[in-house]
Amino acid sequence: MSSETLTIGLSPCPNDTYIFHALLHGLTPSPVPLTPHMADVEELNGLARQGRLPFTKISLGVIPYIMDEYAILSSGAALGWGCGPLVVARENLPESAWKDARTVVPGLMTTANLLLDLHGGFQGPRQEMLFSDVMDAVLSGKADIGVIIHEGRFTFQEHGLVKLLDLGQWWESVYKAPLPLGAIAARRDVPLATARAVQEAIRASIAYADARPEASRDYIRACAQELSDEVTQAHIRTFVTDFSRDLGPAGRDAITRLTERAAARAGKTLPADGLFLK
Repeated sequence: MSSETLTIGLSPCPNDTYIFHALLHGLTPSPVPLTPHMADVEELNGLARQGRLPFTKISLGVIPYIMDEYAILSSGAALGWGCGPLVVARENLPESAWKDARTVVPGLMTTANLLLDLHGGFQGPRQEMLFSDVMDAVLSGKADIGVIIHEGRFTFQEHGLVKLLDLGQWWESVYKAPLPLGAIAARRDVPLATARAVQEAIRASIAYADARPEASRDYIRACAQELSDEVTQAHIRTFVTDFSRDLGPAGRDAITRLTERAAARAGKTLPADGLFLK
């Protein structure tokens, strides 16, 4: 197996730093040297579209545009029940007002934006911005509604915002499946043995974190400096699930369902080799 150092794209969010802490700090074996590229997930989506990263966290919303170049790993995903993006506003707007509302989203390639498209009830002007700026844009009146992800689902009420819709609950009720938000993908030119070994190394890193949750605390705090310990722990409980450890048939089916709908909207079909690492 190659000793070449490979870059892996990660977000600084607590679920990613919890998952990868042990692997990146030599607490569990790595089959190849891995160097993290920390960035907002929408930046990572853009880098994936350019084929820049051998391994990377991605949103499900970008998969139709990279699925010929990347395969999804079975470990490291953000996928589950009760973890969806929230649509928020300054006041409780009736559904009749949603259609033409000015909306801010945390990136046009995010799963949050894809879910808005699939829902169909939000057809007004849409602006993308960094996820951490969405609530301020709504509060200041620059937008009527916003779609919040990550820690926003735990803090929006403290900012005086109200929830209009839980897009995760909507997905679950319509499709009877857990919601896939993000996954780890390997570029298809990475040797298969290396990609499989990294997949298993991620799983071992999660097991280490589960057994010793205190070990990653300082690293998680350093990467997400603005979050309280309470919000950080809620974030990890929500976004690190059994599907993060292994997608399994239910996780792969959920990703396939969402990707099929996203691909259809983009005029694309699923790759002949499938979405997942073999």
